[in-house]
Amino acid sequence: MRPLRYSINVTLDGCCDHRAIPADEDLHRHAAESLNQADALLFGRVTYEMMESAWRPPATGARPDWMEPFAQTINAAKKHVVSSTLEQVDWNAELVRGDLGNAVRRLKQDPGKGLLVGGVKLPMALTELGLIDEYEFMVHPRLAGHGPTLFAGLSKHVDLQLVNRLELGSGAVAMRYAPRS
Repeated sequence: MRPLRYSINVTLDGCCDHRAIPADEDLHRHAAESLNQADALLFGRVTYEMMESAWRPPATGARPDWMEPFAQTINAAKKHVVSSTLEQVDWNAELVRGDLGNAVRRLKQDPGKGLLVGGVKLPMALTELGLIDEYEFMVHPRLAGHGPTLFAGLSKHVDLQLVNRLELGSGAVAMRYAPRS
């Protein structure tokens, strides 16, 4: 069974608004490596639309060269989009409809390296269903003082154990956790 991994950028005060997170070469290199450890991405509508608008190939060289490996990796990745409102998707994506738990369990049963999910609302629902096998929090040394936070309203505690830690040159720390049995 393929593992489902969740990865999110967050500031020290818990903000997960991407506009509050400083982008740099190390962060994008790490993100591309994470994408390469998955066979497909799993997005909700909001994250899909945000990532699509940010990473589809631009008409001209609109981004720094160091972003290109990540851009190429995410553009090539297969994507599954959970949405009840979108009529269609493209960008190498397909819609996921129906019961979320059953749909994700079916995706996890496919052979391969794993699935990677991002965003806020979809991972919350997947956590409630006990479907996330690994959580990665990329903690940035910044206090945002505003913005959305993660897992607000979670119905029960989820105890995690640290399985890996990696510090980037910027001072950001990638901490990977697995749910305790």
